[in-house]
Amino acid sequence: MQEQTANEEGHGRLARGPGNPAAGEPPAPLLLEHLAWPEIAELRARNGGLLLLPLGATEQHGPHLPVAMDSLLAEAVCHAASARTGVPVLPALRYTTSQGHTTKWPGTFSLRHDTLIATLRDIAAWAAASGWQRLLFVNAHFGNDAPARVAVDQLRLSYLGRLQVGLVHVFKLSDVIWAEYTSDAADLHANQAETALMLHLHPELVRMDRLTDSDDPDRTAGTVFSHPVAQTSLIGVTGHPSRATAGQGKVLFESMVDALSATIGTAVLEVPPLGPEHWSDLPRIPHV
Repeated sequence: MQEQTANEEGHGRLARGPGNPAAGEPPAPLLLEHLAWPEIAELRARNGGLLLLPLGATEQHGPHLPVAMDSLLAEAVCHAASARTGVPVLPALRYTTSQGHTTKWPGTFSLRHDTLIATLRDIAAWAAASGWQRLLFVNAHFGNDAPARVAVDQLRLSYLGRLQVGLVHVFKLSDVIWAEYTSDAADLHANQAETALMLHLHPELVRMDRLTDSDDPDRTAGTVFSHPVAQTSLIGVTGHPSRATAGQGKVLFESMVDALSATIGTAVLEVPPLGPEHWSDLPRIPHV
């Protein structure tokens, strides 16, 4: 991928940053935690000043998958997309909002919803203060949706014209991905798709000897209320993980990376549909 210098607004097409691989080597992801501040300072002027923040979780994923499932997936998708695009990745958030899993099965550690919102706001504040122009939350855990959307809603007003903030879910990057995710359960958890992804990414962490007994059907069809997992699943699973294969996981993962890379390509150039003359002088709302 050829390098292209960003313009004065920090925009510019995808440009690789520090640490370009030698000829013939596959590109490596740009992990901010592995860089020193001079390299990080240079990255701010590339690719529209965009940062990726993977959102995972630490929560039970049935008897057969590791509690780090969502974090491992968020990291893997972001790292692969970073390697393609040259957009840097922050360390993943591994403690997020998992209260819906209750305390029935050990392994879940959750933040309060307002704690996650405050955490995302604090990270965004530091991103804006240190010169970044765009921040994309890349989420792999269903329970993060509501607090992350609240954080984005607050941040887009707090940093109007200074920091563009967005949220995408790896499982909803395309209709095809979502259809695959929900093929065995609408209220899915640790199901065929998630198990297939782990069989592809981290087969050593999948308890193969427990797969046969890890299926548990979706019991939420036709329900009106939102029920926590202890009221819907016997073993912390919703779906049929016994059907999963590593081949399915490989195809699904590659679809996620393709879709996120395309999204990044749009994000580095995107500007508000209306120019600043329409909104730059708006009175700021306190405490947003």
